[in-house]
Amino acid sequence: MIGVVVPAHNEEDCLAACLTALGAAAGHPGLLGEPVLVVVVLDDCTDASHAVVQRHATMGVACLAIAARNVGVARHHGAEHLLALNARWLAFTDADTCVAPDWLVAQLALRADAVCGIVTVNDWSQQPGHVPAQFAARYCREENHRHIHGANLGICPRAYARAGGFPPHESSEDVALVQRLIAINAQIAWSTQPQVTTSARREGRARGGFADHLAMLSALPVEGDAGVVAASTPHR
Repeated sequence: MIGVVVPAHNEEDCLAACLTALGAAAGHPGLLGEPVLVVVVLDDCTDASHAVVQRHATMGVACLAIAARNVGVARHHGAEHLLALNARWLAFTDADTCVAPDWLVAQLALRADAVCGIVTVNDWSQQPGHVPAQFAARYCREENHRHIHGANLGICPRAYARAGGFPPHESSEDVALVQRLIAINAQIAWSTQPQVTTSARREGRARGGFADHLAMLSALPVEGDAGVVAASTPHR
């Protein structure tokens, strides 16, 4: 069985699209009928996120409820649940993200201990007009890219256990786990092949996450203004 973890805190507006996309990925013919279990970890949700998950329950989607308000704890909780069910691969994404139909197939085809994929934003309407160019200038879309996104991550159970799993961090839990994987010399595929589309919303769910990175880009001077300073390529 392949396991997918989706942490969610009040994600009723995004979750249905996320789960529909995961359903398509779970049914991809390249998986040869292997079962896929999607676990949504509802972390202190006060909206209708649980109802959204229930509507997808017949599509191989289950939910766990916690009250940690901590994305690292949520991801780890979901992973431990799937490991107890003998999942042979753990994939991670976010509730405001839609994975490509071949997302799981692409991760598995890389035959690595872990896979770090990239993200694409199709709708920039919530951001100032200069942010897409600022993002593109700092984002590498080539193999061996070195970006780390909890929205596009896959890990084999053995490497996950050796690395100690996700730490209980309120943000950058994905970066911390990959750093642990690097420290144990795990084979990591930094690939553009597993594709996901994520939101460019202004209000994120984790401090220091993708929304905060976009907020930083939003605050930069518009290209051509005095005082523009080049930035390094971000991890998130």
